[in-house]
Amino acid sequence: MSGLMIALVGNPNCGKTALFNQLTGSRQKVANFAGVTVERKEGSFTAPSGRRVQVLDLPGTYSLDALGPDEVITRDVCLGKVAGVALPDVIVCVADATNLRLHLRFVLEIRRLGRPMVLALNMMDAAAKRGITIDREALEAKLGIPVIETIAVMTRGARALIEYIDTQGVEAPKASDDKDLHIEVREILSASVVMPRFTAKIDDQLDGILLNPWLGIPILLAIMLVMFQAVFAWSGPLMDGIEGVFGWAAEAVRGYLPEGLLQSFIADALISGVGSVLVFLPQIIILFAFILVLEESGYLPRAAFLLDTLMGAAGLTGRAFIPLLSSFACAIPGVMATRSIHDIRDRLTTIMIAPLMTCSARWPVYILLVGAFVPERTVWGFASFRGLIMLALVFAGIFSAMIVSWVMKLIRRDKTDSVLMMELPSYRLPNLRNLGLGLWERAGIFMRRITGVIFAANTLIWVLATFPRAPANATLPEIDYSFAGMIGHAMEPIFRPIGFGWEICIALIPGMAAREVAVSALGTVYAIGGSEDAVADQLSSVIASQWSLATALSLLAWYVFAPQCLSTLAVIKRETNSWRFVGLTTAYLFALAYLASFVTYNVAKAITG
Repeated sequence: MSGLMIALVGNPNCGKTALFNQLTGSRQKVANFAGVTVERKEGSFTAPSGRRVQVLDLPGTYSLDALGPDEVITRDVCLGKVAGVALPDVIVCVADATNLRLHLRFVLEIRRLGRPMVLALNMMDAAAKRGITIDREALEAKLGIPVIETIAVMTRGARALIEYIDTQGVEAPKASDDKDLHIEVREILSASVVMPRFTAKIDDQLDGILLNPWLGIPILLAIMLVMFQAVFAWSGPLMDGIEGVFGWAAEAVRGYLPEGLLQSFIADALISGVGSVLVFLPQIIILFAFILVLEESGYLPRAAFLLDTLMGAAGLTGRAFIPLLSSFACAIPGVMATRSIHDIRDRLTTIMIAPLMTCSARWPVYILLVGAFVPERTVWGFASFRGLIMLALVFAGIFSAMIVSWVMKLIRRDKTDSVLMMELPSYRLPNLRNLGLGLWERAGIFMRRITGVIFAANTLIWVLATFPRAPANATLPEIDYSFAGMIGHAMEPIFRPIGFGWEICIALIPGMAAREVAVSALGTVYAIGGSEDAVADQLSSVIASQWSLATALSLLAWYVFAPQCLSTLAVIKRETNSWRFVGLTTAYLFALAYLASFVTYNVAKAITG
């Protein structure tokens, strides 16, 4: 019995991915289409007849009139124009039964392709609860294609679809006339759907509060505050656990292998190097959990809508909000999330400013410097002075990103502002199974995307910091005699105008692999050993006694802007498929970092003497 290839298509928020998860379970993989950065999800299942069915989940789109790369891929796969992807035997068009007025237009576009297709009428349970009556037979007759009811979030909610595809021969619909799509949608709805007047009452009531001009923004800020508090508060024990495991593994290697190059490479470059990045995985998972909940509940598109006017002043649309929000955990998933932005200019701008968001890798450096130089005292009777300084650093990144975006808009001389067009889906409770699969998928992507880069970068840094070996009569730390030490001394004249000594220059070298590595690098420079926490504690007193306040403030300003993360630059290369944008991003961020540090250092030096 021959296999079958089906493609799932539909508008965003139609339940297509939930249906894909229902069909394939864990038998799925995520990759990119060849030559582009659009994600492809593939899976399979065995039908009751024993036939093997391959399932391809195509990117959600509102129209086949392609605006972005996602829509181009969806259209071309359906037409068999994508190299390496077989022409689907059946197109399953998924539509939200609670919002057929919007979704039917896309169904009609797919029908005009003339390919064998089935309409999966999803969320039928939600439609029934809202009092929506859909005459399936009448809808099927008007469309001229099979219409199958599904409930993708329920176990066996796709059984009828599987049975139909497995037992019935799906044929191409008859050629339709070129009637206006909007007129045809109205005719179909009139003949097959009865909508009660109170259907949208709950949504309207919630929107009256959440999209209120006076209440909407404060509510959004409160949600963001809870989210970031959770990211840092809830992730602590998990991060400590990961750090403990990798620390134990490194110590075990040091105890098992004799002291030498092999021990140093495995313990320092391999285990500690990769562990220094994976330790932030809990923060990323927690952040994405919030984002997925907000997305599945229907709130996230409304947040983008709320911020559209504000972001429009900076030359962006509200769609940039989600990628920039993701960048607070790590710029890597933030850059990847720009795929939802249709306008290529807005997408490139968002990619280039995403590294300015205060990612979690900056916090170890911020905490070290603020703890060493900023006194702990209470402001206004309740606020921590150190906390306010940290908050100011976060807002410095946000404000700078908006300024850079506005300048880019002027440079590219946009004559018209981008218009935000997106569906505001109905509110609904998130499905735990979909949340779990979504988190698993995103965690896997994050780990696969960065571990190779981090390993390669740490190997290079280890070589630079290890060779040549210190002479037998060495009186300085070993790193002082290495290539890294030589480079640090060579860099010092360039960075002296912003207050950086050779010690800081050396720390900047391993910091290129990941910003947070700078703390342990400084510990190595000052010959401080022990755990990461011990290094940080001792460093605070050491740098407080050896650095000036101007130097510390200059380094803080540097880390607000400097693109010291090779993983982010590597992902920018993957997403833009161009070294040009990697070079532009790197150049402007380093220029901003040097300028900000130069001004900060000299102003602080003039004030403090």
